This record gives sequence, C-alpha cells and structure tokens, in this order.
Amino acid sequence: MIPASIQIVNAPDGTGLAYCATPAQAPEIETRINTAPGIVFLGGFMSDMNGKKATALEAWARTRSRGFLRFDYSGHGESEGAFRDGTIGRWRDDALTVIRHAGQTVSGLENQLVLVGSSMGAWIAILAARALNTEHSGPRVTGLVTIAAAPDFTDNLLPEWLGTEARKQIEETGTFATPSEYADTPYLITRSLLTEGRNHLVLRKPLDLDIPVRLIHGILDLDVPWIQSQKLMETLSSTDVELILVKDGDHRLSKPPDLDRMTEIVERLCDQLASRNAASPVR
Repeated sequence: MIPASIQIVNAPDGTGLAYCATPAQAPEIETRINTAPGIVFLGGFMSDMNGKKATALEAWARTRSRGFLRFDYSGHGESEGAFRDGTIGRWRDDALTVIRHAGQTVSGLENQLVLVGSSMGAWIAILAARALNTEHSGPRVTGLVTIAAAPDFTDNLLPEWLGTEARKQIEETGTFATPSEYADTPYLITRSLLTEGRNHLVLRKPLDLDIPVRLIHGILDLDVPWIQSQKLMETLSSTDVELILVKDGDHRLSKPPDLDRMTEIVERLCDQLASRNAASPVR
C-alpha cells in the first residue's frame, strides 16, 4: 500500500504545516460521503504524524474507503517552525488550519469528522472540536476518540513532574530541557508553554461537547495517569461517553493489540454515527 504523500499548507504567519490526506475512495464515496465521517489523527507532544497509531488508522481508513488526515504541528516532524515557539493555542490553531484546508480539498473530510487525539492531541482535539462546531460552514466534529488523554497537562501534570529546581530554571531562563524516553531529542519545556496553556484549560468546569466520546487509557501509564481520562469523562456534558481501561496498557498504547483495539473502537463509533446520519442527516 502506497502511503499518502506529504503536502504543505501555510499557517496565517506563513509557517508551512505538513500533512498527509487520504480521500474517500470510489465506488463507495457517492453513498458514504454524506453519512460516514472522515477521520483526523492528532498526535502528542513532540510526536509526529508517522507514528504507529497514525499510520495504523490511515491503513484502516483506506480499507474502509474513508477520508483520513494526519499532520504535524509547527515545530514537529516535517512542519516548519521552532518547537520552542509552540504553545497549546498555537498547536490548536495549526490543527484548525490543516483541518479546514483538508475540508475544502479532500473528499470525505468536508462534512463530518471523528477526531482521534493521542495524549496532548486529545486536548488539542477538544479545543479544535469546540471551535469547528461553532462555525456555520465547513467540517463539523461529530465524534471523539482519545488515547491516553492529557488535557490541561501544562497545569495539572507538568509542574509537579518538573519539580522546584526545574520550575525555577524555567522562570529564570524561559526553558528547561530533559531527556525523553520516547525520542532522541530532549523534551523542551518553555515558560510560554506553561503560561499560555492556562488560557485553554478544559477540566475546571463542565465541558460542553455533546458528541459521542470514547476514552482509551492504559492502567500502567506512568506519564499520564488514567484518572485523567476519568476526570475528562466526568467533565464532558455528553451522556454518550465510554472509558476503556487497558490493564497492561502503557502511555503509548502502540503494541499490535493496542492498535487493533483502537481501530475497532474508531470503527464502531464511525458505524454508529453513519447509522444515525443515514436516519437523520446532519451537516
């Protein structure tokens, strides 16, 4: 199977954002496009769009003739920009830029979407869904799947994890670098990441997002405790929310059984939405 080629769309400031889009395919496109949602994968902090979860979902989407989108935030992967300049708000805007562009140019991504967010990507997905669902045209988010969700992590996880000395260094110099077990380059934590993140907290009051949500989290996740997904479930206004706990699951949830579980959950949600849409179409 030939992977989707990398394309570029410019953010408002001219930064090139890299993405790969797979259009919904004929012959099913004519009958499915108005009922079956497209899929968008949103990656985590310092990850890129070539990870196992993103590419596994892309392969699944192709077998189901569904539109699919994966992309890199600015300062990540193939996108332009410096990672140190990134903030939650900036990366939310990057997501919106790519999703809106794909909605205008890629079959199967112009109407209804299921966002699949991993770790920080779950937070970005929530913010993007709220923004898209208040617009009068363009793609609309009708379902959400999160994997090891880390909403508000700049406020409820990072400060304690950093410790006093690291927080002091950030206040004095603006940055703190620490080794990452997931990448060759160290994690770079900036003052702007922490302070700007306070503008986008979602767990402190009821979260008005009335769509089906599926939350997947590993019990053995040492980076983002599974209780974070439980808090998110309790905060969501939607009554159609399921929390799936994986007893032997770590933060990445990228082993073959994890990937199979993820695609099965996404498929069931898409089928649920397609059946509902066929009975009562929405934009």
